Amino acid sequence: MRAIRNIFRRKLRATLTIGGIAIGVLALVVMGAIAEKMTLLVNGGTEYFSDKVTVSESPAHSMAALPMSIDRVAEMEAVDGVNVASAGCTLLLDEDGGASFGMPAMLIGYDLRARDLESFEVTFADGRDLEPGDQGKAVIGSDLVKKLGVEKAGDTIEVRGRTFEVVGIMEATLTAPDTTVLVNLPDAQEIFYDGLPEFVQSMVTQDEVITDLTIYPDEGVDPDQLADRLEAQFDDIDAIGPEKFEEQIGSIADIFNYIVYGVAMVSLVVGGLSVINTMTMSVYERTREIGIRKALGASDWRIIRQFLTESAWIGLIGGIIGLALGSLMTAGGNNAIEQSGTAIFLLTPRLAIGSLAFAVVLGVLSGLYPAWHAARMNPVEALRYE
Repeated sequence: MRAIRNIFRRKLRATLTIGGIAIGVLALVVMGAIAEKMTLLVNGGTEYFSDKVTVSESPAHSMAALPMSIDRVAEMEAVDGVNVASAGCTLLLDEDGGASFGMPAMLIGYDLRARDLESFEVTFADGRDLEPGDQGKAVIGSDLVKKLGVEKAGDTIEVRGRTFEVVGIMEATLTAPDTTVLVNLPDAQEIFYDGLPEFVQSMVTQDEVITDLTIYPDEGVDPDQLADRLEAQFDDIDAIGPEKFEEQIGSIADIFNYIVYGVAMVSLVVGGLSVINTMTMSVYERTREIGIRKALGASDWRIIRQFLTESAWIGLIGGIIGLALGSLMTAGGNNAIEQSGTAIFLLTPRLAIGSLAFAVVLGVLSGLYPAWHAARMNPVEALRYE
């Protein structure tokens, strides 16, 4: 094609310019894949909390390291509008788990009392869900299969020094359950209790300790209003409804995404500047050619279209290369860390298409001034240009 031939008249310059766009798109794809994963985690959490309230002990009113008492179940269920209060025990899967990028692997024990009320659906790739009385049994998320060395339901895993039989492997949800091991409440209570300081253990028994409650409202009761009512009635708890969850977690995710995309955009702007420079140099080098074309009757729009087509091709080629490199990098990154059970990249179709489209638009915008400058040339002066 003529536009491609014109671009590669100066092969080194064209290659460097396309490389600049490719690096910008690579940054956008990699950073965007992190943001997409974070957004999906937040959206999954928002969906999970859309019809319930989570209650935990308020740090301002509890002793350091003192867990919540299971007696809270009866207290919460006595409140008007509460259908079921389900006790849970949530802790990190790895006792020495440090900082984790994304959702850390968690061990969650729950009492199964509200299973029929749960609206967040989870399906199973293999095996089944937990049943009451499943002592020493576990269900694991899809991202933990390799981390825990599980091939199928019936295998065993070791968690916090205890052995569990895996009765089910959950299908990927692309949100928190993927990095979760689910057990019955007594198993989680035992692990949690053993990790408490001795002075706390002397104050409570193993079957009394929990970390949180999940409140399922009566039909027709607004969960946000119920959360406010619970906090008003009990001043030593934190009750989080759908609105508060979205405010707290959603705002953090938004800030994170702005930073991530901002870094990528800086790289793309640098690439755009290189396109402006390349196209401007191309216009000066082809001044006599432009003069001849205008003398033969070429319109300003035809000149503009020619140079915009070339700059769009630069954006497209750079975008394709950057997208390919970004896809390889995100796939390689997830493969490299899949043993940890945390996939931090998610390359979605909208990110891939958006990155490519943005590269083309950036190329066109970067070529606007050089194209306009070429179209405004006086044909007589252009023909005299040496």
